[in-house]
Order: sequence, then structure tokens, then C-alpha cells
Amino acid sequence: MYLSIAVIFEIAVAISASHAQGFTKLWWTVATLASGAIATFFLSLALLTFDVGVGYAIWVAVSGVGIVILGALFLNQTLTWNKFGGIALVVGGVTGLQLSGAA
Repeated sequence: MYLSIAVIFEIAVAISASHAQGFTKLWWTVATLASGAIATFFLSLALLTFDVGVGYAIWVAVSGVGIVILGALFLNQTLTWNKFGGIALVVGGVTGLQLSGAA
């Protein structure tokens, strides 16, 4: 649950940062920093139940995939077959990490 919340706020960081235009837009900058703080807080709670390497890898990977997909859906960014392949590799890698941490 905590990791899911951390992922949502990490995605919000990326979207806010893209609108902050190098921190020149005040409210987007505030949104970026606040989202980052919340994401980090919930990640720290999630890491109480995950190995730090596995938890962090899952957080980064799921957030990255979410950002790519939302960028394609809402920010007019192109979703190519190469990006789909990259997403598949990320998901496979994180799945492997999670399975190795469960033993």
C-alpha cells in the first residue's frame, strides 16, 4: 500500500517537474517539491517491509513505466515499439528482483 502511494506521488513529481520549466513556474515548483517529499515519505514506510534495493527498484521501475504511459496518454509523447520493449524489460527485471528477494 505504501509503495503504491509512493509511486503515485513519484509520477506526480515527474509531471509537475515537466510543467515547472526549470523551477520558473512557482506553483508547479511547489507541486514538484511537495510531491517529492510525500513520495519519499511513503517510500520510507514501504522500505520497512522490503529490502531497500528491491523496494527502491520497484518504486523507480513502476514510476518510470507509469510516467511513460501517462506521457503518451496525456502529454502527447510518442509510445514506440522500442518503448514497449523497454517497459517489458523493466517489468521483467523488477519481477526477477522481487522473486529473488522472496526466498
